[in-house]
Amino acid sequence: TMVLCFPSSLTAPLKMFILVLGLLVGSLMPLGGAASSPDTGTGHGGSHGNKDPGYAKNGNGTTYSKKPFPVLSFDYEHVRLPFEISLWVLLASLMKLGFHLIPRVSSIVPESCLLIVVGLLVGGLIKLVGEDPPVLESKIFFFYLLPPIILDAGYFMPIRQFTENLGTILMFAVVGTLWNSFFVGGLLYGVCQLEGHKLAYVDLLSCLLFGSIISAVDPVAVLAVFEEIHINELLHILVFGESLLNDAVTVVLYHLFEEYSSVGLITVTDVFLGIVCFLVVSLGGIVVGAIYGILAAFTSRFTSHTRVIEPLFVFVYSYMAYLSAEVFHLSGIMALIACGAVMRPYVEANISHKSHTTIKYFLKMWSSVSDTLIFIFLGVSTVAGPHQWNWTFVVATLIFCLVARVLGVVGLTFVINKFRIVKLTSKDQFIIAYGGLRGAIAFSLVYLLNPEHFPMRNMFLTAIITVIFFTVFVQGMTIRPLVDLLAVKKKQETKRSINEEIHTQFLDHLLTGIEDICGHYGHHHWKDKLNRFNKKYVKKCLIAGERSKEPQLIAFYHKMEMKQAIELVESGGGSKLPSALPSTVSMQ
Repeated sequence: TMVLCFPSSLTAPLKMFILVLGLLVGSLMPLGGAASSPDTGTGHGGSHGNKDPGYAKNGNGTTYSKKPFPVLSFDYEHVRLPFEISLWVLLASLMKLGFHLIPRVSSIVPESCLLIVVGLLVGGLIKLVGEDPPVLESKIFFFYLLPPIILDAGYFMPIRQFTENLGTILMFAVVGTLWNSFFVGGLLYGVCQLEGHKLAYVDLLSCLLFGSIISAVDPVAVLAVFEEIHINELLHILVFGESLLNDAVTVVLYHLFEEYSSVGLITVTDVFLGIVCFLVVSLGGIVVGAIYGILAAFTSRFTSHTRVIEPLFVFVYSYMAYLSAEVFHLSGIMALIACGAVMRPYVEANISHKSHTTIKYFLKMWSSVSDTLIFIFLGVSTVAGPHQWNWTFVVATLIFCLVARVLGVVGLTFVINKFRIVKLTSKDQFIIAYGGLRGAIAFSLVYLLNPEHFPMRNMFLTAIITVIFFTVFVQGMTIRPLVDLLAVKKKQETKRSINEEIHTQFLDHLLTGIEDICGHYGHHHWKDKLNRFNKKYVKKCLIAGERSKEPQLIAFYHKMEMKQAIELVESGGGSKLPSALPSTVSMQ
């Protein structure tokens, strides 16, 4: 041990300089000096003339032990965390690969069901060995696993179909979720008050909080099942849009009831602030996402000389939008959806075709891995998590969720059909009600609850896992045969043609003109105003070069021309390009 004593006359900077110099000199001393065992003159012949190869002398003549050079060493703790994460990703990807190599299994069982079963097996094996299985922690889920899935959905969302059905989606997402929350929560509170079930300690606010968590349709589970059955675009966008937008309602109700439970007394002001909070959370998330989307589009104007980092801006700006929204407890999912939808048309006009391909496949890969890990971890957490089984509460939760979903869809569709041109049929209503799958978002929200304020958290967790398993396994496995049995229209895998684009634009202009003549300013009128503003001002700021002045139809033609040429080259016809196709110079 070395103690440094400084005279009082030295200034503080000089003392600091001497101290740093001393540390630097100490670090340059031989390693043996720190771990030396100085010879005390006994045992090995003292410090004079020792020729033992296991010992050496330093400059002062002190003998210290010399360790052999480590040719091969084992240090698992040094790489434990990244190694285990990589191993989980590899195993999850292999499971996904194996699943799709067996067509008979993949045609009957949805991928999400098989991955949960794999998670249950892995969790059981880890428990048999005597280790503690890893649990799907809320922070890992919300910060690392969920964003890629939502970004992939938001970036490639069909904007036209989404905006045309926005009113219906909002009805299901806002009014439907509120109905489910209060219906399930209220009836569960009534069940808890019945004698003989040992549930009298569960209060009304806790039941309403649980109802708000369990009522939200999960986008991860919906995506996993609906993309496999290839349902038609209308039903897909209705259920998937609802699962995305009801996040704002769930987040607000969750924080609202959690706050009320800790406060105790609820006033009219608290209820009013709760309604304001919903508007702030949803609209605030959209504004944050739109700002980051515009920033991403503006940045992509200047990337023509550094094409390699173009995809990076898309990913980083999107993730920053999600995190910035979460900082203020806004809806991160809404921020990601808004960011992806706003930036895509401008970014794709600026970046190269290779960057576009990179963004597409990297997002698909990233979201696929996250999706796989979520379902495997859900199975593992089921084995590992703390559970408290109560038959009455679990069975009542499952029945009330199904009944509330059916009643909500039927009631809302009755109102919606009065305003829709294309009515939702009884088959459509059945698929929308049956497609209300629950997933990992509900599981993670319950896991976030404080056990001090909610002593029944473990019972809630068990009930939610049961509902998730029922919706994913029973509804997820039977929805495909039911779609075939009811002869529900499937998605048409057709490529958009120039003829279709011309007629679509013609009809848009025609309907806008009819609305203007009638003096009724509907959504076609406002869409036309938005398009004009976009062409006149926004495109000039966010799109570089002559592409900003290019008419939409010409831009679509160039996009199709490029796609056709690339497909022709990839199919092996590159050496025999017909003269009608553009040359390589014009293609570039």
